[in-house]
Order: sequence, then structure tokens, then C-alpha cells
Amino acid sequence: MKAVQFSRFGGPEVLETVERPTPQPGPGEVLVRMRAAGVNYFETLMRRNLYAVTPELPMAPGVEMAGEVEAVGQGVDAALRGARVAVPMFAIGRPAGGYAEYLAVDAASVVKLPEGLSFEHAVVLLVQGLTALHLVRRSPPHGRTVLVTAAAGGVGSLLLQMARRAGAARVIAVAGGREKLDVACSLGADLGVDYDEPGWAALVRDATGEIGVDIVYDTVGGAATKACLEALAPAGELVFGALGRFELDAAELEGMILRNQSLKGFALLPLLTPEGLRADLAELFALAEAGALTATVGGRYGLDQAAEAHRALEDRRSTGKVVLVP
Repeated sequence: MKAVQFSRFGGPEVLETVERPTPQPGPGEVLVRMRAAGVNYFETLMRRNLYAVTPELPMAPGVEMAGEVEAVGQGVDAALRGARVAVPMFAIGRPAGGYAEYLAVDAASVVKLPEGLSFEHAVVLLVQGLTALHLVRRSPPHGRTVLVTAAAGGVGSLLLQMARRAGAARVIAVAGGREKLDVACSLGADLGVDYDEPGWAALVRDATGEIGVDIVYDTVGGAATKACLEALAPAGELVFGALGRFELDAAELEGMILRNQSLKGFALLPLLTPEGLRADLAELFALAEAGALTATVGGRYGLDQAAEAHRALEDRRSTGKVVLVP
């Protein structure tokens, strides 16, 4: 089978397609044939050794996929063969190996897909969908003005929709460029602000009558967080979920205290439980199947094009979710 790995850290060119033996499902396992695999920005950081954890080499990226059960191992119900399933590897202690044609995993870890949901849309709703769902739960937006960073991206495009469904009074989308802002507004944002424009935080404040926003959902980090802080209202809440990219200094944190603002950290994995994971995915899948939640696929690449998929993310050329297909 084909699989993608990198044996040294560096640019997208270090990703290579290799041939590996097709795994066989062991007792209690199923063999899933990949129909769509998710590509995540944090995987580009891992490839460059800029993530919070340094991976062992060679590294086979990929923490989520969707496909069909090709074979079942001993002790697994044979009726599962042929089932359409999602595999949230990131939530089951398998943080690697999704960029491959086949994957053998514990049968209890796969989640069946509704017939009306495509493999690609299912992948959109794994890391990004769960992130958006839990961000809204952790910091409810009902009746409040919220700002969503990277609002045309995988998380942002879902988050602004979830915030709207949860009763946000106003959703302000921040993204880079008119095309991305148009995407965000088509998904329900009330206002789009281009963060490629110098001083964009002032535009947000102006749009809110110089008050600022009540909640910032920041999944970008870096210099963007400082601008987000400028756009935050007194007593507002900055929800930070960009692991490894926190750049606020002591003076800025002290300023938050003086303005009665709060900083809330967000990390998805500690919030997931086996029972809750299935319920959460069932909720997301049902919303998408019913057309109540738009899962945006912004780029499709073959396994041999994994390097180009990484470039699309790093160059900010993508909207929605970037996926790999066989």
C-alpha cells in the first residue's frame, strides 16, 4: 500500500510516498480502506519540528480518516465488513499513520457514518468539528458579540456556524483576503475583517461602537493574538487554542487584569471521553447530513500530492478543510 512519511525535518519536500505492507487486522481490529484523510496545520508544524512535541523519525502524519471496513479481525462482528466509518485516531492514542491507503485499528474506535454524509465531509467534522463544538460549549456565545479568527479555515468555518446556532448576537469573521471573507460571510458571519490590513483591530472596535467584542475565539496565535486583544471589550474573554503559538507578554497579561478581561486556554483532547466522543460526532454528523452545518472541503489532493497539500495550508491558499484521497 501507499503511505506518506518524512524521515527528516524541513519543508514540504521532505514528505515522501513509500510502499508498505498492507496491515492485517488483529484480534478486535478492523482494516479500514481510506477514502479521505484530513490534513491539519499542526502537522506542518510537526514536519518542521516546530510543534509542542518533537515526533520520532520516520514520522507518518495523519490523525483522522474516513473509509470503508475492508476486513475484520478475530472476535469482530463480520457484519461490520463494508461499513462506512470515521476513524478519529487523535482521540484513541493513534496520533500518526492516517496518510495511508489502509489502516488497522481497534474496532471499538470507529464511528459509523450516516448514508447521506460523504467521506470527505466526515473528515472535516473530526478534529475541526469537535474543536468548534467544544469551543462553543466552553465559552457559550449566546447574546454576545464574538470574533472568530481564521474564519474561512477548517475550524473557523465551522465555529462561526456553531456560534450562530448557539445564539451569538453578532459574529465577526477575521480572515486574510476578500475571497476568504466572502466564504465566511456566506456561512453566516455578520461582518468580515481582513487581518492582512494593518490595524484591523481598530476596524473591529469601530464596528462595535468602540466597545470591542465579548469573546475572541483565537485558534491562530502568534502576532494575531495581540491584535485580538486590542479588539476585546473590557471584561471580555480571550479563548486561546493555538498550542505552541502563545506570544502575549507579562505586560499584556497585566493589562488584561486591569481591564477585567479573562484568558481561557483550550485544548481539545482532555475534553474527550469515549462515550462523549461518539455522541459529539453523532451530533455533528446529523447536523451536516441535514444541511444545518456546512462542512467545507477547500482542497483535495492525492496521497502523492501530500507535499502540495501542506504548501496550500502554509501559504494560506486554502479555505475549509484540506483532504487527501487515494
